[in-house]
Amino acid sequence: MYTGLISVIFTTYNSVKWLNKVLTGFHCQTDRNFEVIVADDGSTIDTRNAINCFSEKTQLPISHVWQKDNGFQKCKIMNKALKVAKGDYVIFTDGDCIPRNDFVSVHRKYAEPGYFLSGGYFKLPLKTSNTICVQDIISGKAFSPEWLLNNGLKKTHKLAKLKATKATAKILNAITPTRRTWNGHNASGWKSDIESVNGFDERMQYGGQDCELGYRLKHKGIKAKQIRYSAICVHLDHPRGYVTKEMLANSRLIKDTTLSQKLTFTEFGLEKEYQ
Repeated sequence: MYTGLISVIFTTYNSVKWLNKVLTGFHCQTDRNFEVIVADDGSTIDTRNAINCFSEKTQLPISHVWQKDNGFQKCKIMNKALKVAKGDYVIFTDGDCIPRNDFVSVHRKYAEPGYFLSGGYFKLPLKTSNTICVQDIISGKAFSPEWLLNNGLKKTHKLAKLKATKATAKILNAITPTRRTWNGHNASGWKSDIESVNGFDERMQYGGQDCELGYRLKHKGIKAKQIRYSAICVHLDHPRGYVTKEMLANSRLIKDTTLSQKLTFTEFGLEKEYQ
């Protein structure tokens, strides 16, 4: 288990309502030895104001890393956030994922040299996403199957994620057929490992950009550990009008090249020779 400072990085873009819910989730963590870095992909001043306002109400260290709006550029802003991360271990999630209060402690518990951690999320419908308020997050109701079912969620077998005890979660992690990939909404690893493959490939936009990093880590010899039933976050619904066919095709080509050539490094990541 890692005992040092953890850096939590998540992206956001002009979604103050969701941002406040996510920050509340991190404010409620049982583990306190971590910092939050909000990787802002071009939001207006409203997002900065919301972060400043929230910072006044919490002892949680929060940094705001911003870049000019130039379309969907998640990889670029995550690399910028990674450069200012103070922790040797980094958790990556998204600005639409509210973490359960043990989220950071679970990542800390399973952190191990030579591995990255692969988590999942529990997707909520828009009605439920809008219904969840700050008090529901603080009380833990937002992660209660019964409460969610009473507030717009349809019954599904995926509720097993939220119902699992620690012992059950360990078994489910071991037997799930889901691949152990680097998932942008819930993954973590050693900063030095991520730097060794040069971070995220900034040519990529939407479509597998997180998994592509994971492929390079695996090609480098870093193994993946499954924690999808242990590290819990609920995913707030929202439209994705920024996604285009060209964007998806470009990302797929880069991802397929990384896989077929077993690449361990990108020339278009954290550090660039042409800069």
